[in-house]
Amino acid sequence: MNRRRVCIGAVCLAAAAGCSAPKTPEQQFLDDAVTAIGGRANLDALTSISIEGTGVNYNLGQDMKPEAATQTFAITEYARQIDIDAGRQLVKQVRTPQFAYFQGPQPQRQTQALDGEIAFNVGENGQGSRLAEWPERDRRAEFIHHPAVALKLASSPGVSITNLRTTGAMRQADVTFNDRAFTLSLDAAGLPLSISNSSYNANLGDVVITTTFADYQDTNGVKLPARLTTKVDDFTIAEIRAARQTTNAPVTMPAGVSGASLKPNTPAMPNVSAEKIGNGVWFLAGQSHHSVLVEFADHLMLIEAPQSEARTLAVIARAKETVPNKPLTQLVTTHHHFDHTAGLRAAIAEGMTVITHAGNKEWVEHMAHRPHSLAPDALTSNATRLVVETVDDEKSISAASQTVVLYHVAGNPHSDTMLMAYIARDRLLVEVDAFSPGSAVQPYAPNLLENIQKRNLRVDRIVPLHGAIAPLAELMKAAGAK
Repeated sequence: MNRRRVCIGAVCLAAAAGCSAPKTPEQQFLDDAVTAIGGRANLDALTSISIEGTGVNYNLGQDMKPEAATQTFAITEYARQIDIDAGRQLVKQVRTPQFAYFQGPQPQRQTQALDGEIAFNVGENGQGSRLAEWPERDRRAEFIHHPAVALKLASSPGVSITNLRTTGAMRQADVTFNDRAFTLSLDAAGLPLSISNSSYNANLGDVVITTTFADYQDTNGVKLPARLTTKVDDFTIAEIRAARQTTNAPVTMPAGVSGASLKPNTPAMPNVSAEKIGNGVWFLAGQSHHSVLVEFADHLMLIEAPQSEARTLAVIARAKETVPNKPLTQLVTTHHHFDHTAGLRAAIAEGMTVITHAGNKEWVEHMAHRPHSLAPDALTSNATRLVVETVDDEKSISAASQTVVLYHVAGNPHSDTMLMAYIARDRLLVEVDAFSPGSAVQPYAPNLLENIQKRNLRVDRIVPLHGAIAPLAELMKAAGAK
């Protein structure tokens, strides 16, 4: 009996001395990734990462066609500093448009920061401006979209690694800590291929943001990717190529600006005024984006649902208040750009027929049916049948004495699917982005004037959806016409 006890004790001692419990598949997944990028000791010693290089940004939601990815910004002087332990990040870059940009061809210096939970941008005047809720969440996610950062955070106490799965040769797992969650993908050897997370876009609704990693280079014992490509769903928004990477250097945040010094971003309440500018025509102006209300014998038409759901709902309320006894049944969407269609779903929820260029039809249908579960909007809670009417070259809408003719703005350098609205009775031309009175740069004005002249339109006043109403003479001057 005593000999038996000794043997059991010897086994226990042996286990305590050299045996360990087998790793779970989740632990093995994480350990494989840590080993692949340089090992636990090197990762634990990593405090910061600095990336310098060049790249390309793409114009999500603002390109020539809804599905296009032809407009790019060249990124130079790119510098990204990540303080892993402090949860801080600073990105500086120079962004230069490689297309006819409405703000002009000059380079733009950008400074983007994250200080713990607070994300902000810093203007060239040194003033910081905090981001709104979802862009701030995206900035916090961007901080994690680096394999070394993600793996160090995933090794912290309280982290949950779940839903281990294999897709072809790729292994994936979901990582959750605090209020953040992401999916990590590894190759067969354990090297991180990508990091993705769910997010929300006012136009697109529920989206997945993914950063993929390639061209790993050894930097002080840690493998760091020299090529990072970020997508929103299937649309590439950024490509960065590192020319130089360093580790454990001090991270310098913007002078005089910190997250603690900035108040939460509170969106301004929509301001919508109604100015009568013609027979049954009102200019619904306020802030940076405007709309136009047109009264027909039996219904109302709204031209443009811009900027946000909140603004469009305020515009709709003002339209009903201005002409209270007629239904608002038509929305004219001048073009697909996100800043001019962020209220599209709100208008659809009101039961309005969408009138747009034929090239936008599938895009409008797609936007109307995308899920918005992360931030339910008006259409989520009031789903209704979608009706889309299209314009090829021109379309006339008449009732009694009121007529609006919608024309394709052919050859427009800003959007292939741009419409303008002509109200002959008042000699008004409603347009957006092609000419913005008061702007120092007017790259699209010559094309707008060419379209007016080609169609022999008798225009007295330009009604822009940016800026103030102006006489035709101002457009002619901006276009360089004699």
